[in-house]
Amino acid sequence: MCKMSLVTDSLVHSSSSDDFAAFLDAELDSKSSDSSPNEEEAKGEFDSDSSDSSPNEEAENDSDTENHRYFSFLSEKRSRVEKLENIEDPKRSTSNGSLEQNLGASSSKDACTHPGSFGDMCILCGQKLNEETGVTFGYIHKGLRLGNDEIMRLRNTDVKNLLRHKKLYLVLDLDHTLLNSSQLMHMTLEEEYLKSQIDSLQDVSNGSLFMLDFMHMMTKLRPFVRTFLKEASQMFEMYVYTMGDRAYAMEMANLLDPRREYFNARVISRDDGTQRNQKGLDIVLGQESAVLILDDAETAWTKHKDNLILMERYHFFASSCRQFGFNCKSLSELKSDESDSDGALASVLKVLRKIHHMFFDELVDNLDGRDVRQVLKTVRKDVLKGCKIVFSRVFPAQFQAENHHLWKMAEQLGGTCSGELDPSVTHVVSQEAGTEKSRWALKNKKFLVHPRWIEAANYLWQRQPEENFCVNQPKNQ
Repeated sequence: MCKMSLVTDSLVHSSSSDDFAAFLDAELDSKSSDSSPNEEEAKGEFDSDSSDSSPNEEAENDSDTENHRYFSFLSEKRSRVEKLENIEDPKRSTSNGSLEQNLGASSSKDACTHPGSFGDMCILCGQKLNEETGVTFGYIHKGLRLGNDEIMRLRNTDVKNLLRHKKLYLVLDLDHTLLNSSQLMHMTLEEEYLKSQIDSLQDVSNGSLFMLDFMHMMTKLRPFVRTFLKEASQMFEMYVYTMGDRAYAMEMANLLDPRREYFNARVISRDDGTQRNQKGLDIVLGQESAVLILDDAETAWTKHKDNLILMERYHFFASSCRQFGFNCKSLSELKSDESDSDGALASVLKVLRKIHHMFFDELVDNLDGRDVRQVLKTVRKDVLKGCKIVFSRVFPAQFQAENHHLWKMAEQLGGTCSGELDPSVTHVVSQEAGTEKSRWALKNKKFLVHPRWIEAANYLWQRQPEENFCVNQPKNQ
C-alpha cells in the first residue's frame, strides 16, 4: 500500500479589475441593439454590483469611476458599430469611412494613444486599428486587447486600491491543487461505489463529489477547499488559472464558487495564455510584487518561481495516480481522503496568513515598495533553519549534488547542505541505513531521515518529526 499524502465576502467588492469583468460581462456580452430587452437588464446588473462599494471607497478611487466611463464609452461604440455593420452596404470602404467619421469626429484634438482594442476598434476613440498590439484578455471578454501602458495603469490603480484594504493577489491552479477530476471511462471497478455518493448539481455549495455527465467526468473537490476560499478571500483577490480548456475551467469555477463571490470573471484557461504549455502573470491584472501563486506544477511557472507556493498534488482518483506513475491504490480506492484540519489546504492557509501578516503588519518600509516575493522567501527560509544536512547515496553517481532538486529545496527552506561529515551536521538524508554516512549518523546520535522528510517540510512549511521518516535497516541485518 502506498501512502498518497505527506501530510465571507471581501472588503473590496469591486476593484478596477472587477470593473473590467463585471461591466464587460454585463454590457458587452449582451445584445447591443437598442431594441434588445437584455441591454437595460445588463446595465442594471452592473450598477447594482458597483453600488456595493462604500462611499469612502468611491471617494478614494476616482480611477474606478474613470474605468466605468471608459467601458460605458466602449459599450456605446460597440453598439453603434454593430448597427452600422448590420446595414447592407456593398461598398465596405465607404462603410468603414462612415464609421470613422461617426466615431472619431467628436474625439479630442489630442491624438489618442489607443490604450486597447475591442476587435479591431480602439476602445477609447473608436478608430479602426490595423495592427494588433499589447496583450489579449480574452477571459475578461472575447476580443479585448490592452496596450502595455494601459495594463500598467490598471495594475497601478488596482494594487493601490487593494493595498489600502490590506489585500494581495492569489492565483490558484485547479487540477491537483483545489480538486481532482477523472473521465468516467478511466475509473476502476473499485471506484464504482462513488457513483452512488455523488452530490446534487442543483446546489453545489454544500457538495464535494460531482458527476458531470455532459463532460463524461467526475470531479472531487479537495477537503477544506470551501473554508480555504472563504478565508483566503479576506486577504486576497483571487484568480483561477488552469491549463485546462475554457469550458472545463468555467465548470470547475462554478463548482468552487457558485455564487461568484471569489473569482467573478477572473478565470483563466490555457486558451488565454500567451505561451504554449506555460502560465504567466502577463495576463493577470495585478503587480507581480503583490502576487502569490498556488500550483502543484513548478514547471508551469518558469518565469515566476519566486511567486510560487508549490502544492502537494491531490490524487483522489486512480487515473490521477496512473498519470503520474504511482503504482498504488488511490484515495478513492482506499475509501479515504485528506484530512480537513491537517491537509494540504489547511496547511497552506496558515502560510498565507503568516505571509499576509508579515507583509502588512511587520514590515516597516513604505507599503507601495513592499514585495511579497521577499516575504515568501523569508517565511520559507525559517522552515529548516538551523539544520545542517548531508546526503548519502541519494543522488545518482557523477551527479553534481548542488544541482539536485532536494539539495536546492533544503537550502530554500533555510537548511545548510554539505558534502562532508563533521560535528555540526544535524541530519543525514539517505534511503538506506547501511551506508557509511548513515552508520555515522546513528553512532553519533544524529538524525537519519528519508528524503521524504525534506519534501514533507517543503509542502507543509514546517519541520516534520524526524521519527516519522525513518530509514529502513538493511535486509541482511
